[in-house]
Amino acid sequence: MTELSLRMFWNPCRVFYAKCSQMPNTEINNLNVSYQMAGEGDVVLLLHGWGGEAASFQPVFEWLAESHKVYALDLPGFGKSQVPPTAWDSSDYAQFVTAFLEKFCIPKAHLIGHSFGGRISIILSAEHPEKVDKLILVDSAGIRPRRTAKYYFRVGIAKIGKLLRRCGKLGVRLANAMSVRLGSKDYQDAGEMRATLVKVVNQDLRSLLPRISASTLLIWGENDKDTPVSFGQIMEKEIPDAGLVVLKEAGHFSYLDKFPQFCRIVASFLKIANA
Repeated sequence: MTELSLRMFWNPCRVFYAKCSQMPNTEINNLNVSYQMAGEGDVVLLLHGWGGEAASFQPVFEWLAESHKVYALDLPGFGKSQVPPTAWDSSDYAQFVTAFLEKFCIPKAHLIGHSFGGRISIILSAEHPEKVDKLILVDSAGIRPRRTAKYYFRVGIAKIGKLLRRCGKLGVRLANAMSVRLGSKDYQDAGEMRATLVKVVNQDLRSLLPRISASTLLIWGENDKDTPVSFGQIMEKEIPDAGLVVLKEAGHFSYLDKFPQFCRIVASFLKIANA
């Protein structure tokens, strides 16, 4: 994310974080989760990326609440929501979101998923099409990237780490040091969610794309290095009713980097008047 977009995002979020401290909680599948709801009309559900929370979508939430009933939740293990008792994969999160919709008696919703939230949206749209009206994937994950030599090197180190953990306290310390030095930033920051992260990133959802019947809008930042534009191009080709919009000079958080353009594109797709 650019320095400018960070400033644009953070300043309004100071107010929103104060609101989030009073976000309501609910219990779903024995997990205490926090969520935000505002507005009236057709339902839009916002699903944040890995390491994010409801507040990650703050500008979008506030804007959409002028024309829709909008829900944004802290997915389990993020924000103020409880960590799952076991390591989940994206399918587990999709089941949780289905339970969330049922909890609030929402028969059908527009989905907007960013990055990891896009993974969940893909599964939900493919396996429960009756629950999805229109689908918007923003810099979405879900396509397994081509494996590089660096990847296989890390896999080898991870296997060595497993062996070291069997060698007492010193082995555990060495394995932890190797993980911190060689793991991705997401992995380093994941803490107790590391096992979940590993399961999530190893899921390839490409086979589900042809099963998505919802009209789908794909929005990508041209400079996205986390989920490159090539992912969006694959999704556009394999989702039956999909169109891709690439935002110039935007990165992985394209909805913040180019917020006015993002709003105009989404308004057209959702047919929001006077947007």
